[in-house]
Amino acid sequence: MKRIILTGILALFTGAACLMAQAPAPAAPKGPQPKSKAEVEALQALQAAAGDPDKTIAACENLITKFADTEFKAIALYMEATAYEKKKDNEHMVIFAEKVLEVAPQDLQSTLLLAKYYAINTRENDLDKEERLTKGEKYANAAMANVKVAVKPNPAISDTDWEDAKKDFTAEAYNDIGLCNLTRKKYDAAATNFKAAVEANSRPEPAYMVRTASALQAAGKNDEAIVWCDKIIADANAHPQIKGLAQTVRAAAVKGGGKAPEAK
Repeated sequence: MKRIILTGILALFTGAACLMAQAPAPAAPKGPQPKSKAEVEALQALQAAAGDPDKTIAACENLITKFADTEFKAIALYMEATAYEKKKDNEHMVIFAEKVLEVAPQDLQSTLLLAKYYAINTRENDLDKEERLTKGEKYANAAMANVKVAVKPNPAISDTDWEDAKKDFTAEAYNDIGLCNLTRKKYDAAATNFKAAVEANSRPEPAYMVRTASALQAAGKNDEAIVWCDKIIADANAHPQIKGLAQTVRAAAVKGGGKAPEAK
């Protein structure tokens, strides 16, 4: 839900539809607005490209190139970044996510996209490990700061949904910091941040819970790890793969020696 809320696509195409119908714009519109029929057509092409990374990239470039003053530049750049992410082209994903922040420094989506990238894709033996993990933490902390001042991007979003989305963004940032500490093998710090993610999220999230259990078990806090694992195993909504991880972590915690595979 949080990804959909902040893309602004609903507001984008609602405004575009009004322009196409030559209807007067709503009073005091919120969010970006197209400036011409040609820009509307470029935006519609971008919408039609959804789901196809290559077409999305081409449509984004078309919009940004033909309409240099478009108010949708940050949105288009973010969509281009996520299209490259789908193509597993992380180099270009990072480039375009950083371009979003040049246009909109407090953009939550791109900040978290970068935090997640560095948290997940940094390995223990990387020569630039600490530099990359520091970047991941920087972006995660920036996201948490930005959430506090974020304004609801679309009046059609209910206040409840918006508050839930902000909680989920905060939880995602804590999770990324936890992952960074997991790579550093700072298991106590990792567990603290994973717990914070569990507490911040708008609903129970077994993935954060199993990472909490894994970090606790790796830190030698086996009794605490077992408690978390039991919660996950008893959760009817937990994915079977996550339950399997919880069972593995629990078995290692019961044994009291060694370390289960990290739930990363």
